[in-house]
Amino acid sequence: MSNKKQSQRQQQQGYPIPAVTPVQPTYPYGFYAPSGSVIGAPPSAQPSGTSGQAVPGMLPIEESFVENILRLNKGKLATVYMTFENNPEWPAKVFRGVIEAAGRDHLILSDPQTGRRYLLLMVYLNYVTFDEEIVYTSPQSLASYPPR
Repeated sequence: MSNKKQSQRQQQQGYPIPAVTPVQPTYPYGFYAPSGSVIGAPPSAQPSGTSGQAVPGMLPIEESFVENILRLNKGKLATVYMTFENNPEWPAKVFRGVIEAAGRDHLILSDPQTGRRYLLLMVYLNYVTFDEEIVYTSPQSLASYPPR
């Protein structure tokens, strides 16, 4: 039955007809629109062209993304833990290799024993461990990477 016919029938039977109000979609904080702006984020979370205030011992706010931390540790051996939902064959998997590159949505590892390379999607990433100290606080290291 069409909505119009249903509304007419409900009105004839004495049922109140609810008002329909258009709803704007809401997005979780940090959801990026195709334009690159953050949708639904509070004003302080909006990306800006300038770096945030530097906190001693930490990367500036805009630069402490997982992808940047992985880039700073390029060439180091890492263990990457990933979960693949709705996959009965292997719902979780561990990858071990040297970090070759990291982007906004991916990580490239190479297995030093087999030479095999893995292109891993960040959406499946749970966490990463290192057997050695990691680089996290060097803003000078980020200068070699182009801005987004």
